[in-house]
Amino acid sequence: MSEDLQCPIDYIKVNENKIRIIALLVLVLGMLFLFIGYNLIILLLLADFFTRAFYKPHYSPLGWLADILVKRLNIAVKPTDRGPKRFAAAMGFVFVAFIVVTVLFNWHIFTSILTIMLCVFAFLESFVAFCVGCHVYTGLQWFQRKFGRA
Repeated sequence: MSEDLQCPIDYIKVNENKIRIIALLVLVLGMLFLFIGYNLIILLLLADFFTRAFYKPHYSPLGWLADILVKRLNIAVKPTDRGPKRFAAAMGFVFVAFIVVTVLFNWHIFTSILTIMLCVFAFLESFVAFCVGCHVYTGLQWFQRKFGRA
């Protein structure tokens, strides 16, 4: 696999700093869920990832809160392509859906492991600007070239 990352591109710009704040909010909510186990937190995350992944970001509760924080804290706009962020949100939606399933079946160990992983991914995006989604997308592209139909 190549060292160069390949990310989905859609040529629509979003504010990377806002996205990183959203990731921080996901981290905080994930940790709250881990420590207090309130199931509505994970359902909020599921709904939020859904809205951001499937073209309804203006309905995202975390997006609203991030907009307020960007304005109040006077955080600069840093344009970036929306494609990789949308792909990462879709991955987040699937990931949180798995967490919801583990909650429904009372698989506490798996719930904890998946939630910790979600928190690690959110931490990496928020504090290090490391997008796990870009690495997954690159791996999927490599897999498709290697094993996909010609």
